Amino acid sequence: MFQIEDAAGPNGWLRRREFLRAGFLGLGGLTLSQMCQLEAQGAVTPNDAAVILLFVHGGPSHLETYDLKPHASTEIRGLFRPIATNTPGIDICEHLPLHAQAAHRFSLIRSCSHDEADHFAGHRRFLSGFGKLKPGFGYESYYPQVGAVVNRLLYQYQKGLPPAIAINGVVVNGPDYAAGISEGYWSSVYRVPIVNGRLRDASLTVDPSRLGDRLALRTGLDRLQRELQNSDTREAMDAFNNRAVDILTTGKAQAAFDLTQEDPRIRDKYGDGDGQEVLTAVRLVEAGVKFVTVCSRGGGPGSNAHNWDDHAVNWDLNGAMLARLPRYDQIVSTVINDLYDRGLDKRVLLVVTGEFGRTPRLEYRDGRIGRDHWPSAMSILMAGGGIRTGQVIGATDNIGARPSAHPLDPTDILATIYRHLGINPEHHIMDPGGRPIALTTGKPIMELY
Repeated sequence: MFQIEDAAGPNGWLRRREFLRAGFLGLGGLTLSQMCQLEAQGAVTPNDAAVILLFVHGGPSHLETYDLKPHASTEIRGLFRPIATNTPGIDICEHLPLHAQAAHRFSLIRSCSHDEADHFAGHRRFLSGFGKLKPGFGYESYYPQVGAVVNRLLYQYQKGLPPAIAINGVVVNGPDYAAGISEGYWSSVYRVPIVNGRLRDASLTVDPSRLGDRLALRTGLDRLQRELQNSDTREAMDAFNNRAVDILTTGKAQAAFDLTQEDPRIRDKYGDGDGQEVLTAVRLVEAGVKFVTVCSRGGGPGSNAHNWDDHAVNWDLNGAMLARLPRYDQIVSTVINDLYDRGLDKRVLLVVTGEFGRTPRLEYRDGRIGRDHWPSAMSILMAGGGIRTGQVIGATDNIGARPSAHPLDPTDILATIYRHLGINPEHHIMDPGGRPIALTTGKPIMELY
């Protein structure tokens, strides 16, 4: 890793942001591409691997999905019962019958835990390894999250597509936000672009105030390219933005987003809404994108749930689960099987997770039941990526409160993702104070291999 010395003195640091606004690093003629190339030395072993992160926003209850406790008391176990799957030793919720037929193609992790019970602190902790808040932001990570790491370190290896893309996002205090996209203390040129709905709804920013680093594109891409040709704004964009706009308006990305090119039978299998977005994620990694994050919103027919935040004060947990689980079951089982059908089961790793689990003890309010935030235990599904499938890794105690075997941390999930992508999890990059910080302190989960 090289240092950029501040012109004001030998011990200072010249902010990388000032160079990036001009589209180059200026010092010694280093371009952004050359900068990334130097940083990636020793950090990346190029491969053709990719990751789809299906993020179950709100914190899904492990006790109603993948880690039921049928012998616990009624205050703990809830109303649902486990069913056997096609793989001995894997029992899951009775409302996930399609999962049960595909259990030989995924593995469950039941012993992951951490220490952040707030939603977006949980996002930060799970997807960067640290829960620290970025100063001046209500939810952003101070440390770069996994999508930004992919954008930075795999930039030079991409041909015609961005390394990372986020499909859909939630709205938080105005801007759009998606899991794993935050650039942290890096320049926002590394922030992952969000695409909400379709390609023509794409945006290269979630915060228009960052105009110095990125062009705020809140308009449809159908007319974006024409407008940019007659705009001085394009000249002010840095090299990353120029490349990203070209990518999103021509070539492989447009083909990947065009679902009319997909077999209608496949589209029907995925279903509407979230299903079509997950199908788009598959098409993007098939086309060459390295990391795609997509949100599972957690709604369903007849339910007012709009995420997986199943407090009794919000809505009834049982009603929400009965409404959402059939769609969730359909989407997750379909994408798992589709990766195999397309021959992507070795190249593409699917990770299905939220930011935390839910409390073992049920809560009651006005005739509704729910569960509170609970980072001390959660379940994660992983498939594809050439991993060993048909197994359960770790366990929780008899009420699902804490790991009782093989405890794991979100940093171990990050290390596994980085390993799959050919990124050295132990690689260090300097923080703003010049201190070397490892991409993650975790270790790849070797039982998966």
